[in-house]
Amino acid sequence: MEKQAKIFVAGYTGLVGSAIVRSLKAQGFNNIIGKSHKKLDLTRQQAVEDFFAAEKPEYVFLAAAKVGGIYANNTYPADFAYSNFQIQANIIHSSFINKVKKLLFLGSSCIYPKYALQPMREDFLLTGELEATNKAYAIAKIGGIIMCQSYNQQYGTNYISAMPTNLYGPGDNYHPMNSHVAPAMIRRFHEMKEKNEPEIAIWGTGNPTREFLYVDDLGDACVFLMENYNSSEIINVGSGTEVTIKELAHTVQDIVGYKGKIVFDPTKPDGTPRKLIDCTKIHSLGWNHKVELREGLAKAYEDFKKRLGSGEIL
Repeated sequence: MEKQAKIFVAGYTGLVGSAIVRSLKAQGFNNIIGKSHKKLDLTRQQAVEDFFAAEKPEYVFLAAAKVGGIYANNTYPADFAYSNFQIQANIIHSSFINKVKKLLFLGSSCIYPKYALQPMREDFLLTGELEATNKAYAIAKIGGIIMCQSYNQQYGTNYISAMPTNLYGPGDNYHPMNSHVAPAMIRRFHEMKEKNEPEIAIWGTGNPTREFLYVDDLGDACVFLMENYNSSEIINVGSGTEVTIKELAHTVQDIVGYKGKIVFDPTKPDGTPRKLIDCTKIHSLGWNHKVELREGLAKAYEDFKKRLGSGEIL
C-alpha cells in the first residue's frame, strides 16, 4: 500500500477495526477513513453505495461485523445472519463497483467444522458440520469468504480473507451476557471482587481448550497481509497456543486479584471442545504474534478498568 493511499477501515471503532487503525498509523498510513454506525449503517445498501461513490477508497479492511459469545450467538441467530450477510455483501460489491485495489475480509475460526482435526488447517473449510451454537454467524462468514473468492474468479479482483482465532484486548465488548469468554471473565471476576463474593460460577465444564490472540497482534497481521498476501485461499491468524477454559479462568482470577472460589457449571454449554488453528501459512510469510496471553490479559484488564472508570462501560 502507498503511504498516502486512501484506506477505509469498516468497523474502525470496534475491537478489530481500532487495532487495524493503530497499526496503520504506527506504520505511517494516515489517510484513513471510517464512519461510526450512527453515521453509516453498513447493513443499508444505498448508504454504502453512496459512501463508496463519494469517498473512493483504494484499500478496504472489512472488520465490521456483528459479534458475540455463545449466549448471544445462540439467542439471536437471525440478527447475526442478517447483519453480517448485509454488511459483507454491501461492502464487497461496492468495492468492486468503485475499483478498490485490494480488500481484506476478516472471518473467524468458527468457520471450521465442530469436530475438525486439530490444529485446523485452512483446507478444512466446508469439510464437516458446524458448531450449532454459532452456526448462523459461521455461515455468514463463510458466505463472505465465498463472495471474495467468487469476485476474484469472475472479475480478477484482489480480495483476501483472514481467519483470526479468539480475540481480546483494548476496545473489547464487556457486556455481561453478549461478550466473548475472555472479556466476560474479566468483567465477572472484577465484579465479584468488588462485591467480595465467595464464589463465581463459570459456564461449562472448563475442559474445552481455546486459542487467544491479543487484538493488536491481529491489527499488525492485517496490515502485513494487505502488503504481503495475494491469494483467494483463506489464511489463519493466531498464536498457535491453547489453554483450557479452566486455565483461562484461573489466569484472569490471578490478574484481577479475586480471592474467591471458581465453580464450573456443567449444565451450561461448552461449545466446540477444542479450537486451535494451524498458522503454518502465515508464519511461513514471516509474521508471528508478539503478545503472550498473560501479558495481553493484564493489558485488557487495565483497559477495562479505565473504561469502567470513565463511564464508557455500564
